[in-house]
Amino acid sequence: MPVEIRMPQWGMAMKEGAVNRWHKAVGDKVALDDVLAEIEAAKTNGELVAPVDGVLASILVPEGEVAQVQQVLAVIALAGEDPAEVSGARPDGPVPTVVTGTGGPRPAGGKAAPVVPAARKLAKEHGLDPAAVAGTGPGGRVLVDDVRRALAERERAAAAPAPSSAPSAPTREAGADRPMPASPVARRTAERLGVDLDRVVGTGPGGRVTKEDVEQAAASASASNGSGAVAVAPVGRPPAVAGQRAPMSGMRRIIAARMRDSLRDSAQLTLGRRVDMTAAVALRTALVADWAALGAKPSYTDLVVVAAARALREHPGLNAVLHPETQEVELLGPVDVGLAVALDDGLVVPAIRAADTRTLFEVAGESQRLAEAARAGTLGPDDLTGSTFTVTALGSAGVEWFTPVLNPPEVAILGVGALTDEVAWDGDTPMRRRAMTLSLTIDHQVVDGAPGAAFLATVADLLAHPHRLLR
Repeated sequence: MPVEIRMPQWGMAMKEGAVNRWHKAVGDKVALDDVLAEIEAAKTNGELVAPVDGVLASILVPEGEVAQVQQVLAVIALAGEDPAEVSGARPDGPVPTVVTGTGGPRPAGGKAAPVVPAARKLAKEHGLDPAAVAGTGPGGRVLVDDVRRALAERERAAAAPAPSSAPSAPTREAGADRPMPASPVARRTAERLGVDLDRVVGTGPGGRVTKEDVEQAAASASASNGSGAVAVAPVGRPPAVAGQRAPMSGMRRIIAARMRDSLRDSAQLTLGRRVDMTAAVALRTALVADWAALGAKPSYTDLVVVAAARALREHPGLNAVLHPETQEVELLGPVDVGLAVALDDGLVVPAIRAADTRTLFEVAGESQRLAEAARAGTLGPDDLTGSTFTVTALGSAGVEWFTPVLNPPEVAILGVGALTDEVAWDGDTPMRRRAMTLSLTIDHQVVDGAPGAAFLATVADLLAHPHRLLR
């Protein structure tokens, strides 16, 4: 019975995704876990993998098109089935639906241990079979730490003495006219470094090009031309030309649709409050010096994230989601704070898990990791799903206040403005103080102005007395 490949859903907020590229053509044989296509959603890029062995009988959504979650993208014919008979048309009787994606579930009855998406992605990037990794999670689930341990063991084994003979490096078959398979991260790295992927030898599964392969090729090119730097092709946005029209990217189109939906389906109200940051500035300055040797550098946004997360304990009504289909409000237990990160072609919102239980040092380290991964394109669906409240900052751009748009289905988002100098009075004595404006947007369907103002007051008090954030 043929298998339908549907648009996966990475998180409850994902409604649609764009097919960026198909790695297989109609008629190609596919094997379990082969990469079929790249999917771009509003918050992440991921890979669509084959859940079974078979032949790709049809592609129903071409490259560049947007599809709704659960929409059929392709059909795989199983052994003994005629691909021509199953392509495009549903056979009589039910067709098994398999939702795939980065770390997607395997077919029913599969014996492989479940693998979290981020662990599967890490394993693939390093050419490691996740099925060979011993999982320590619930039910034997393979976690990211399990993959890291397996990679470390592989490196130790590789460092051990080995026979002098070794297999020659894989080379691409002469005259191959299919694009060299490469991970999304490898393609972005190649674009940034000006490397031709067709000239890179892949060391990943099936000769797949990894990020490390691209970096090695760039280093080799640098050494061969005798310069100390790689010749980098111009990348980024092309110069604007009057009258020119360009299609929106898949990510941009999805963000646009989500923003329209957000404003259409919620009653958004923004509250602003000035916050005394004088003590917070002094504390951060001291912590930057104290933590330098540890590789951590707390930002003002990190202070706001910790303050907001702890304030949500006292104001749980803002740590909630609205289910419009049932008109129910669900109060959420975990406080997973989404951190908006700007990219060249949009933005992503990775989540800092259990932010209310983490120390400022831990939040600073995690926010740095997530921001770097976002800009490198290495975030996985696990990083990008499940936030319960969002913090977005424009202070570094000099913006003092703004009206953040809700990140559905969340009911609140906090904007962080620029630090400014202002005068405060101690009796008749003027005093300089540092301050910023926090802009809180709430869904007035769920949260009234008074509870929103009370939440802002708690955040402001914590930032005015930042030593409390070190507890």
